Amino acid sequence: MTTTTASPLLSRHGAVEATGLDAGVAWHYGDPTAEQRALAASRAVVDQSHLGIVTVTGPDRLSWLNSLTTQEVAALAPGVSTELMILSPQGRIEHVAAAVDDGSTTWLITESPTGLADFLDRMRFMLRVDVADVTSEWAALGEAISAPASEGEPVTWVDPWPHIADGGTTYAADPSGHPGDARRWRLVIVPRTSLDVEVDARLASGWSLAGTWATEALRIEAYRPRAAAEVDETTLPHELDWLRTAVHLHKGCYRGQETVAKVHNVGRPPRRLTLLHLDGSAHALPEIGAEVRMGVEDDAKIAGRITSVARHHELGPIALAVLKRSTDPSATLVVPSDGGPLSASQELIVNADGFSADRPPKVGPTMKGLLMGKGCAADGGDMS
Repeated sequence: MTTTTASPLLSRHGAVEATGLDAGVAWHYGDPTAEQRALAASRAVVDQSHLGIVTVTGPDRLSWLNSLTTQEVAALAPGVSTELMILSPQGRIEHVAAAVDDGSTTWLITESPTGLADFLDRMRFMLRVDVADVTSEWAALGEAISAPASEGEPVTWVDPWPHIADGGTTYAADPSGHPGDARRWRLVIVPRTSLDVEVDARLASGWSLAGTWATEALRIEAYRPRAAAEVDETTLPHELDWLRTAVHLHKGCYRGQETVAKVHNVGRPPRRLTLLHLDGSAHALPEIGAEVRMGVEDDAKIAGRITSVARHHELGPIALAVLKRSTDPSATLVVPSDGGPLSASQELIVNADGFSADRPPKVGPTMKGLLMGKGCAADGGDMS
């Protein structure tokens, strides 16, 4: 959760407020199954005003952001959408932002606006940039549309997932296809005071309102990682297949780059994101953070944890989980719930061997020694 102010759209008929990460906006408006179907058919609008928005202005903004983040944005054209990360010196994910520039301002939509704005402000030095957390003034509306803003429309970020951007790569178990190809999603930035007006205009065109139950179910189906859900203090981008859209492997230096390069070139991420199909016979769902176990009773071992969960209108109960990479992909897993243990089968997202689609050939001892030498900050993967 990024804001503490309840959305005015919670006063709409049938609105049930979400809890946890999505508190402050509607979980659903009375018919979550119909809302999912409408959103999948691009006939619904979603209140995303709980997200944070940070702006960066000034003539040095793009080159400056390029030096700090994982993405190549030095020449980002107005209206073009991308995604970027701030990493720790050890390559762990600290902040993730959807980014779009309008020619004078770079708009960053994020789940950690205060932390991101504070970090950026500390890094300004003598450069001609200004950073502002404008979450109290601007809000986002979600639409199942893949088109950028037309002339005269508000600033709009189009989700690039799961397209592999220039400089990116994939750790997908099946690089030939992706369930996210069918998902369309964009965030339209509007004045917070105009949320009701903007929604009413869409409802007048025949759309309906959908809640975060719908967005989360479709996001999980599309393997789409979310910073507030899938990321913890040790997460590497490789573990979530996030080098697709948020990391440029061939750009200049930035904080955490050594780890990104080392894990990609000679290492392997220690964990992997997977989709779980949960037993739906008990009509129960596990809690976020629930342990995922492999084996039975006293012999069961912790394989990982649930990071996101939803009831999909076609697939039934599904979840994302971050598991140890060594977890047997064919193993049936068990997850606790209020209704008792739930069996879970895996649908691989990140492959179990830990290699990307374009992993360089195995290096010789001399080059490996250079890559593993003094000054490298990586500590996240098996260097084999």
